[in-house]
Amino acid sequence: MIISLKRKILIYSNSILLSSALLMTSCKTAVVNHQIDAKNWVIDANITEKNEIVAYIEPYKQHIDQQMSQVLSHASETMDKTQGKWETTIGNLFAEAVMQEANPIFYARTGKNIDICMLNFGGVRSIISQGEVTTRHAFDIMPFENSAVVMEMNGTLIREMAEFFIQDKKAHPLAGITIHIDENQKITQIYIGDQPLDLNQTYYVVTNDYLSLGGDNMRFFLKAQAVTDLDYKLRNILLDYFKKTPELPIITTKHVIEP
Repeated sequence: MIISLKRKILIYSNSILLSSALLMTSCKTAVVNHQIDAKNWVIDANITEKNEIVAYIEPYKQHIDQQMSQVLSHASETMDKTQGKWETTIGNLFAEAVMQEANPIFYARTGKNIDICMLNFGGVRSIISQGEVTTRHAFDIMPFENSAVVMEMNGTLIREMAEFFIQDKKAHPLAGITIHIDENQKITQIYIGDQPLDLNQTYYVVTNDYLSLGGDNMRFFLKAQAVTDLDYKLRNILLDYFKKTPELPIITTKHVIEP
């Protein structure tokens, strides 16, 4: 009995040593994958629904549809970013909404007011159709997670921003600025509100975090003296604005004045 127990202990000890040796060896040995097997699964009309999956998802789908279909406001006419040369009614609305909703937050933090809003044409992803305006409209227009940021910029940078706008020839949403050009599309005057641009003055421009990093070639934002992140998503700005505005205004403000 004693000999048998010793043999068991010896066998057990040897197995531990062998396992340790294999483990140490495996740590030093590179594993190379020589073959990858894959298969393409075609997703088309031939794939049938799984009733149990549909039944499981249905309550969540109904809840989301109910939330997204909540009526927040009303539009007297369709607003589309393709309907305009230098500015559009939806672009004007978007920029004005961002200025209106972001300014109280910025003022509470800094004691300063926002002077200008500039967003990007490509950031407006849908239209606002005539009729009821719902939560879904805000998600369709702004499906991204971009937040509002305020850039501190001197007058020279504001002029650079205006020159970019004219050269880019896109109806980027604007508010708070008016650019006068001649017949050759050269800038002759810039107004911030109702005051001529002062190259030595400091202005505050609200935009989105993507553009603040030079997105869409708006590299002038990279030269800003300071940046304030408002932690306020543009989608939420639209939702808050819609809730406060029973009838959406049709804003036809001209931001570029031609001869």
